[in-house]
Amino acid sequence: MVTLPPEPNRREPWPANRRNRAEPTANVPLVSETGGPIADGVGPTQESIEVPVARRRRGRLRLIATRFARNRTALGGLTVFVLLVLFALFGGLLTSYSYSDVDFAALGVPPSPEHWFGTNDAGNDLYAQVVHGLQRSLVIAVTVSLGTIVIAAFVGAGAAYFGGRVQAVVLGLLYLLLVVPTFLILALISSRTGGDWRWLIVVLTLTGWMMLARVIHSMAQSIRENDYVRAARYLGEPPLVIIARHIVPNLASLLVINFALGVVATVLAETALSFLGFGVQVPDVTLGSLLQEGTGTLTSSPWLFYFPAGTLVLLTVSMALIADGLRDALDPTSSAGAHA
Repeated sequence: MVTLPPEPNRREPWPANRRNRAEPTANVPLVSETGGPIADGVGPTQESIEVPVARRRRGRLRLIATRFARNRTALGGLTVFVLLVLFALFGGLLTSYSYSDVDFAALGVPPSPEHWFGTNDAGNDLYAQVVHGLQRSLVIAVTVSLGTIVIAAFVGAGAAYFGGRVQAVVLGLLYLLLVVPTFLILALISSRTGGDWRWLIVVLTLTGWMMLARVIHSMAQSIRENDYVRAARYLGEPPLVIIARHIVPNLASLLVINFALGVVATVLAETALSFLGFGVQVPDVTLGSLLQEGTGTLTSSPWLFYFPAGTLVLLTVSMALIADGLRDALDPTSSAGAHA
């Protein structure tokens, strides 16, 4: 008995045979993304069809990191910022003096092997003060920038989501706060609190979120009309969950860039307040208070001004370069994104 070879499996145009629609494909091996069979006689599962959300996020973060790494200027800014952070954390281990210690045998001496950055007229070691001042300025800047972004994100996105009277009230409050002279409020509260850096964080946070909230509100108005936001609303999710899970994450690029720029703005605001005498007061020090002290002795003791000023310039320039690199990495239409 002669057995004929099976006929080749010919593909027929879909839907050539309507019965094939309802027939199971039990004998057709499924092929995975890598080219190998998944399982014989088993249909595709939900996990094999949908790409996990975590994998998509990791892929996007990897793409952003690749774009950022191709920007040499941004990498230079990140390197300088990391070195400054390490200097603020561990720089105090390289000296035996604290920022509040007084060396009566060295009053207002220039930089020397014992006092690397010199001392002020009171005998305080400037190197130890710069380390402590940079640490205090970084804590204030990062905390204020993060707090203003959180408040602005939820206020702006919430006003756009609810609309109606809620939106009118929030926008009216924003416009009112934007025309209030915040610098006078900062100076008044700072003078009443005695220059405590914790109160300075609270005041700078409460007076710095309005402009960003207005921008977020404008962008969130278009996001709330997307299908996934409407679907979440129809499924009965609470408004706060919808804002936190579906609206605010889609503003991540704007929030990240404003966080980096907010650090620079906060450092400059704290420096300006300390320079005018409304910031952190002695015995605590920041870069701004050191600059304020150094300006009075710029001709007689220039090192008291140049070392804090150089540290402040490195900090602000590095954060500006990082923000510019993040903008190019998060924007696919930019030059960095076009070559990725």
